[in-house]
Amino acid sequence: MACRSGCCCGSGPINEDNARFLLLALFIIVYLLCGAAVFSALEQPMEREAKERWAQRFEHFSQKYNLSKKDLNNFLRNYEEANVAGIRVDTIRPRWDFTGAFYFVGTVVSTIGFGMTTPATVGGKVFLMFYGLLGCAATILFFNLFLERVITVIAVVLKSCHRRRHNKAVLPQNGQRVSEGSRAGGGGGGKGQDLAGWKPSVYCVMLILGAAAILVSCCASIMYSAAEGWGYLDSLYFCFVAFSTIGFGDMVSSQRVVYEGHATAAYRLGNFLFILTGVCCIYSLFNVISIVIKQGSPPSPAPPTERRGPGSPACARRDPSIETDAINESETDTGRRMSGEMISMRDFLAANKVNLAIMQKQLSEMAIGHPRQSSSSSRQNGFSGGVGALGIMNNRLAETSVDR
Repeated sequence: MACRSGCCCGSGPINEDNARFLLLALFIIVYLLCGAAVFSALEQPMEREAKERWAQRFEHFSQKYNLSKKDLNNFLRNYEEANVAGIRVDTIRPRWDFTGAFYFVGTVVSTIGFGMTTPATVGGKVFLMFYGLLGCAATILFFNLFLERVITVIAVVLKSCHRRRHNKAVLPQNGQRVSEGSRAGGGGGGKGQDLAGWKPSVYCVMLILGAAAILVSCCASIMYSAAEGWGYLDSLYFCFVAFSTIGFGDMVSSQRVVYEGHATAAYRLGNFLFILTGVCCIYSLFNVISIVIKQGSPPSPAPPTERRGPGSPACARRDPSIETDAINESETDTGRRMSGEMISMRDFLAANKVNLAIMQKQLSEMAIGHPRQSSSSSRQNGFSGGVGALGIMNNRLAETSVDR
């Protein structure tokens, strides 16, 4: 029974979902090893130099002021404890007044977690566990819904651009310029026919989201360079670390009490809006890229039974449609998972197009204005709707619920 549900048992066959998961896990491990090697080579010499400089300064300071190394170490440990509580040499704004606490909870629910402020009381730590659980879940849902609406806008814009290009394709007729849509539809059905067979490109959506993320980062870097006194490259670095929710905490914006020469309230509002917009853009971009990564192969050729001779009214070569390919592949996908059949490399690569096809189908439906039709089983089980990872997850939940 376990093998029939698609699980790997001992030396039994491996299904495509598990194969894809194992390959991705292997890729991530290799990627981590390569990244560790590069960063170790780049940063370790600087770390050694810093340790040597600190050892020299520590020795010089203890000798100059006739302090024992033990007493000096104890003093430095006390300062480290104060540093964790938010005490700094430079004047900074309070950590736990209302505005500081609001900044903190924003970094929690967005999963940025700079680390410059952390709860020190037992009550604060316990409350954070429950608060972050609900807050992070709600924020991730917000990011997914943001992605859905951004993609809807992009799809409508792409549809408008496609229709404009279509209307510019004209042929002379009795000295007049007539659009192809008017000729094909008799003037009435042009709008419907000029979109026939057209699908928005997922790659174009990825490019637009990438350009938006770069634009937001560049504009935010200008503001941070002027207000915080950082170099422009450092500001770009901070934008990527913050917007991608990595949040190292080595650089944190809006931490001074007053920003001289700048409107402090306006800067803090701009900082909040830039971080919110940047996180949404980068999250959406990562979401689309993760779907495109799974694509992995060109459309597979038609099977021999679908090929026609040169005299057939249909074209001899098959016009690949990613939508129909995905439907055919998804229909056979469940059967392979249930039977536990060993898939070939060709089937494995072809199956990677399914998620991309789902998103492209959603793009097409949103651009043309047709509502997405959810299956009755999906509605009954409550799994429907969504774009990108949210839509794919809902589809998979609906499939597994029906299988049961």
